[in-house]
Amino acid sequence: MSVPSSLKVGPNTTLILEKKRYIIFYIFLMWITIFTIQFEFWLYWILYDWKFIHFIIFLPLLIMIMYLTSILVSLVFAKIFLVIVNLIHTPREGVFLRHRSDKDYRYWSLRSAIKKWPLWLSHKFPFPFLDNICLKMFGVKTKFSNSLFEGWVDCEFIEFGKNVVVGQSSVIQSSIIVGNLFIIRKTIIEDNVIIGAHSVVMPGTHLKRNSILATSSLTTVGQELEEGWIYLGAPAKKYKENVYFEEGLEGIISQLNVVKSKEEGHSEDFYTRRKDKKVEFEQS
Repeated sequence: MSVPSSLKVGPNTTLILEKKRYIIFYIFLMWITIFTIQFEFWLYWILYDWKFIHFIIFLPLLIMIMYLTSILVSLVFAKIFLVIVNLIHTPREGVFLRHRSDKDYRYWSLRSAIKKWPLWLSHKFPFPFLDNICLKMFGVKTKFSNSLFEGWVDCEFIEFGKNVVVGQSSVIQSSIIVGNLFIIRKTIIEDNVIIGAHSVVMPGTHLKRNSILATSSLTTVGQELEEGWIYLGAPAKKYKENVYFEEGLEGIISQLNVVKSKEEGHSEDFYTRRKDKKVEFEQS
């Protein structure tokens, strides 16, 4: 991976907390996680009947197990909370008022508070597949073949195909705040889509198969990117057709490598001859 996992962006949730009491869910998930790993360590401490050296040797394995357990426990309890919250108020797409009196905005803030802790835990562990597991648990359709670890990915109303690559520090959104408005729209990213670094995919965007969003580009809300095209700019516009998924591409690359190797060999012979050749200067 190009950068340490601690510097990656990864799946995340908003920092907006519409009502202070929502933090109770966040604190409870932290508490149940710490309590679980504390209980595991206590069992390990009182049940082992080995020498001290055995305790030290197997301690790293225990730490790894405790970390995975913490992710699993926080994820299970977060899922239970989300099921209950969604039964009270079903998440839906639309344009809403950014005010606590609006249920859609208020419950979106609550869902985000519930998801934050397990997503943070999973992202700090250097196994990208944990991010995909969390997103799946929270209702995002994704595949384990997708590389989402280096971008900021919203955690609801998003559907990924397979072999999707999200570039470093890119943002995939399904919700956005514009002034006093709050917008939620489903974002769809189909198979073999590549999103360049530092790009932003706005809510409701539909990237079709084999399309590419170039580096530092920005889509508009509800924009549709046609299949097999490269889009560039802010806002993103058609740049050129994507030829990188054409059939016979391997043969073309092989031919280019052969031509390149011949050119390099030719240039090496040329400079060798020039260097070894004896140059005589005329005397004026």
